[in-house]
Amino acid sequence: MIELFTAATPNGYKVSIMLEEASLPYTFRHLRLETKEQKQAWYLALNPNGRIPTIVDHDNDDFAVFESGAILVYLAEKSGLFLPQDPKRRSQVMQWLMFQVGGVGPMQGQAHVFYRYAAEKIPYAIKRYQAETSRLYRVLNTRLEHHEYFVDDISIADFATYPWVRSHKWAGVAIDDLAHLQRWLSTMRARPGVQRGLDVPVPRERLKQRSEEQRLDEGRSII
Repeated sequence: MIELFTAATPNGYKVSIMLEEASLPYTFRHLRLETKEQKQAWYLALNPNGRIPTIVDHDNDDFAVFESGAILVYLAEKSGLFLPQDPKRRSQVMQWLMFQVGGVGPMQGQAHVFYRYAAEKIPYAIKRYQAETSRLYRVLNTRLEHHEYFVDDISIADFATYPWVRSHKWAGVAIDDLAHLQRWLSTMRARPGVQRGLDVPVPRERLKQRSEEQRLDEGRSII
């Protein structure tokens, strides 16, 4: 049994989507980022970086894995799903996974911070990170022009990227002129496993009822 430690953030959703899509049995614990639960000693023993998500594989000597990209690879290898065995296609999936982990996530994350959370609005920083996020989106859009998913069949690269791109409005980044990216978003959104994954750890309907102030408080705690 997998135990998932998570919160309602794009990086958290990556793993819950993967678990649902792979039909892996799991439980989850919702870490309260607003109270810095992820900084408590018991959690730092699992994840020295004090971030979410983390998994513990109780079927594998309580093996702990942190960093969302590493977790996706671990779960893909454990399940035999969503990561091709063919070396070239496997490399392609890993390339797009790293594109998200090293590019889309960090740049859009900074766009979130400076556009939504920062007490001082710094126009240069907002423009810089929104522009870079938009540039990365255009790279994705170009790739998707001739591919249904990033590497033909759906993979962990799609699971990693979707939770970030779906929150483009929160970063203040428009995708109106990115038709292929919009099509991919719709395809991903329609998948039942993706929908179930987005309800972990908090059902989406409940999230919609949360106040702006509550969401901003939780967002600041990620910084």
